[in-house]
Amino acid sequence: MQSDAKSVEEYLASLPEDRREAISAVREVILKNLPEGYQETMQYGMIGYVVPHTIYPKGYHCDPKQALPFAALASQKNYMSVYLSCVYGDTEHAKWFQEEYAKTGKKLDMGKSCIRFKKLENLAIDVIGQAIAKIPVDKYVARYESILAEPRPRNR
Repeated sequence: MQSDAKSVEEYLASLPEDRREAISAVREVILKNLPEGYQETMQYGMIGYVVPHTIYPKGYHCDPKQALPFAALASQKNYMSVYLSCVYGDTEHAKWFQEEYAKTGKKLDMGKSCIRFKKLENLAIDVIGQAIAKIPVDKYVARYESILAEPRPRNR
C-alpha cells in the first residue's frame, strides 16, 4: 500500500498505533546506523533512505528523477517491511546478512531485498542496523555503477 504522505512525520501519523511504534523503532535504528551522506525522505510511498542527487546526480536508473534508493521502510497491507537495496545484488553482503540473521534465532522472511515482519519482536533489528552501517555511500554508489556496467543477457 503506497502512502500519499508528503513527509515522514505525516506517514507515521497515518499508521495505526501498533504499526507506528514498530516502524518508528526500526526507523530509529536505521537513522542511528545510517552512514553520512544518505538522506531520509519519502520515496515510492514509503520512508526512503537514498543517495541524494547532490552526491549521485544520475539518480536511479529506472527513473533518474528519483534519488538512488538505499533502504526503505513501509507498512504494507498484511505486514511491515524493510527494503535493503544494500543487500540486493551484493552476494557477499547478502551472505553475511543471512548468516548474522540466523544467529539471532529469528525467522528471516525475505525476498530479494524485502524483509517482511508482522511484529517488531520478529525482526532482528540489530542485524538491520549493522547491515545499514556497513555500506558507506561511496561503496554503495561504486557497487551500483558496477552492476549497471555488467552486460545484460538479451531476450530471445
